[in-house]
Amino acid sequence: MARKKKEPNRVDEMLDELLADCQTPEDILGESGLLKQLSKRLIERALTGELNHHLKFKKEMEHDEPTSESLPRGNSRNGYSKKTIQSEQGEMDLAIPRDRQGEFEPILVSKHQRRLAGLDEKILVLYARGLSTRDISAQLEELYGVNVSASVISEVTDSVSDEVKAWQVRPLDEVYPILYLDALYVNMKVSGRVSKRAVYLVLGVNREGNKELLGLWIGEAEAEGAKFWLKVLTDLKNRGLKDILIACCDGLVGFPQAIEALYPKTQVQLCIVHLIRNCLRYVPWKDAKAVAADLKPIYQATTLEEAEAALDAFSTKWDALYPAISQIWIRHWDNVIPIFDDPM
Repeated sequence: MARKKKEPNRVDEMLDELLADCQTPEDILGESGLLKQLSKRLIERALTGELNHHLKFKKEMEHDEPTSESLPRGNSRNGYSKKTIQSEQGEMDLAIPRDRQGEFEPILVSKHQRRLAGLDEKILVLYARGLSTRDISAQLEELYGVNVSASVISEVTDSVSDEVKAWQVRPLDEVYPILYLDALYVNMKVSGRVSKRAVYLVLGVNREGNKELLGLWIGEAEAEGAKFWLKVLTDLKNRGLKDILIACCDGLVGFPQAIEALYPKTQVQLCIVHLIRNCLRYVPWKDAKAVAADLKPIYQATTLEEAEAALDAFSTKWDALYPAISQIWIRHWDNVIPIFDDPM
């Protein structure tokens, strides 16, 4: 059976025609390259379509509304105005269509817009990596040929900073069934010096069962501390959080007490992952796998009695070599056993 001949794709044919005269990468990606010219024509064609839609809509409205001598009639095209915008392909000179009555408000490139969508996101990505405004300006010019001043970059980052501040102080639900509290360490430039800082995170599970990041706080010191967690919890309370059913945290000294100071009815559950990780610090590599396997019956038990029996069995087997491990579990036992109060 003869194969059906594949129909030529008109889009592919057009691309082949456009690329026929392109001999070097500069012909495609350069300052006057094909990509930039196509982007320019596409934007201008879209703006013309917006104006056509606006004039058609106005004409239909005028046809439906009663005539009035005081209202101007017969709006129409009125040439173009030039506008230079920053884009990922560098500076782009656009011809923006106008109407006679000055009512046309472009959406794709609004009246006061000086940068195409996408450029702001690249500025924010570079800013998030710790680059200064002048470094970002140099990076954008090197990568995209876009000359964006430091003041413009500051304007973009400041606009996001306002949104971040509003997010940081937003009101919270009165009750969260579950809260996860932990810290991670990141390198930050503080006072001209790069150092590790603890970033405190609070992840909540709301009454609909959805996860919600309640906030991020940067610690004042390089190490996580219960005193700072108390400030974090105070901030949550001031933002409207009145009750937590279960708070899951690590074994940081004083952490459960900080939670109970502000939320005395909250059930504090120690994170099992953190607990195991802390235990394995006392175990050499050759025994780590066996110790981790023998810890499983403790936290995977279905009842408290089974868990206590598993802990006794672990102590009998390993206390001679690693006595600190069972003591860690015994010391934190009150904050481990809440998992046996809830159905699996």
